[in-house]
Amino acid sequence: MAYFDNIRTFVRVYELGSMSAAARDQRISPAVASARISQLEEYLNVRLFQRTTRMLNATEQGKLFYPGACRILETIEEAEALVSSVTLKPRGSIHVAAPLGVGRRLIAPVVPAFKKDFPLIDVRLRLSDRKLDVAAEGLDIAFFLGVPEDSNLRIRKIADCQRVLCASPDYLEINGIPESGSDLSTPAHACLNLRFPGAPEFQWPLQTPDGVKRFTVTGPFESDDGDVLTDWALNGHGIIIKPEFEVLDHIRSGALVPILTDTPPVPIQMACLYSHRRRQDPKIRLFIDFVSGHIRTVLSNQAELGSAATISGIAKG
Repeated sequence: MAYFDNIRTFVRVYELGSMSAAARDQRISPAVASARISQLEEYLNVRLFQRTTRMLNATEQGKLFYPGACRILETIEEAEALVSSVTLKPRGSIHVAAPLGVGRRLIAPVVPAFKKDFPLIDVRLRLSDRKLDVAAEGLDIAFFLGVPEDSNLRIRKIADCQRVLCASPDYLEINGIPESGSDLSTPAHACLNLRFPGAPEFQWPLQTPDGVKRFTVTGPFESDDGDVLTDWALNGHGIIIKPEFEVLDHIRSGALVPILTDTPPVPIQMACLYSHRRRQDPKIRLFIDFVSGHIRTVLSNQAELGSAATISGIAKG
């Protein structure tokens, strides 16, 4: 197994371009990662990486070895998956990513139940609102909201999530309640947006009597953390557009008030990305099915509460 561990470490170092990043990814120390690469180089009698104190680059031999190393690991994973499917005892680790709101509220709560049903499977959950490169970061499954950029990965839709525009009572008392989507584009209102490097101009799509219309919005605050935006809204700093499940408790308590409910935001798709090869792995298939069923149940139950909460929130506002 040591040889295969060395190959796994080589592949992650090659993909991540960093010994320390690969070590963190594999939950080993940088010294162990470096030793594995050295052992592999000694076995192959070639130098796989040029290493300096500032950078690490694959040599020509390393570039040649990488595709074959990937095929070796894929063959092992496929063989293990076949054995697991026959024994009905899938095992191993699943590396899962999700946005902060989705992960905290919909996925993390169900992981212990999944582990109880499938004790031989470990779940490594990574939460981030930034865009992730599924292949480069060694992920098996990536949950997301919206429409992904062009990808050769498979997409499995889970549900359409209702969204809501809301702000705190204090904000609305000071700035007034928007009467139309056009009001959101004026300097009178601050819209809080999720920002990533290279993000395009912000446009919020609303369902109007004339069809879907997009309104360009701006505001003084932006963040790459969706929960930070919610905190700002709770503190009276602006208006947010959020999946209903993320802010339902705040609406029910009156801390946030729904606005423009006659022209609500277009629902947003919740789905997951995975490679075709990974979908054949029983543990990946089991996790996607398990979590997807849980999410649909939660969203269905919250939809009933959401309608009542929205009406109540409007009344309080």
